[in-house]
Amino acid sequence: MSTQRMLTGSALMNVMVAAAHKAGRGLVRDFGEIEQLQVSRKSLGDFVSTADIKAEKTIIQELQKARPGYGFIVEESGEIAGEDKDNTWIIDPLDGTSNFLHGIPQFAISIALQRKGEVVAGVVYNPVLDELYWSEKGSGAFLNQRRLRVSGRQHIDEALIACGTPYGKRGNSEKFINGFRKLVGIVSGVRRFGCVALDLCFVAAGRLEGCFETNLKSWDIAAGALIVKESGGYVCDFDGDQEFLEKGNVIAGNAAIFPELKKAIL
Repeated sequence: MSTQRMLTGSALMNVMVAAAHKAGRGLVRDFGEIEQLQVSRKSLGDFVSTADIKAEKTIIQELQKARPGYGFIVEESGEIAGEDKDNTWIIDPLDGTSNFLHGIPQFAISIALQRKGEVVAGVVYNPVLDELYWSEKGSGAFLNQRRLRVSGRQHIDEALIACGTPYGKRGNSEKFINGFRKLVGIVSGVRRFGCVALDLCFVAAGRLEGCFETNLKSWDIAAGALIVKESGGYVCDFDGDQEFLEKGNVIAGNAAIFPELKKAIL
């Protein structure tokens, strides 16, 4: 079943899914015309495209129409205050921008709702594959209509792990290289997909046993982290706490691999 026609049974989730679908249609059109896409350079490895801006505008308009009082934390527009101080949308209209600009279909829209400081709903949508990951707190996590569970693998030497790599002046390259060297000696494989929102969802779907990345923003992590937790996985920051949205780093994994992954990279 196409996610365009799926029903989640929740009014809130249907609002989020509709916004992701509408923005996703625009991204797919622009992705098909990648050579003609206008791009401006912000900094090394950090690009903002016309597609990114259009997707963000579409999502904001759709969510404001459905929930007019809610505030926003958005990648390009920053923070937009709302009359309802309890509810804030956290949005990345295009996670995996570099993949998008290079014609690699590994990118996603990420929408989360934070209520009174806690993320209570999340959607991550890859419009090229029409894969919609979604969750509401306490209700489980899903890929399209299929219930998600993290991988059942028990041993770190069987684990497939995804990571992000520091580049340019972002992050501590030396610290990453030391941790990476340690990790590659004990796991089955390491992947660098370039879209942390989907990395987290791959952990939730059992495609990966774990993932980790630094130098992130709240919109990169918010929806995916909830989806991992609701699929039976574990998430923390690099201090072992639950402040990953504030600190901008994240580790996620299934119950067996998570402690060993933390030990290897911290």
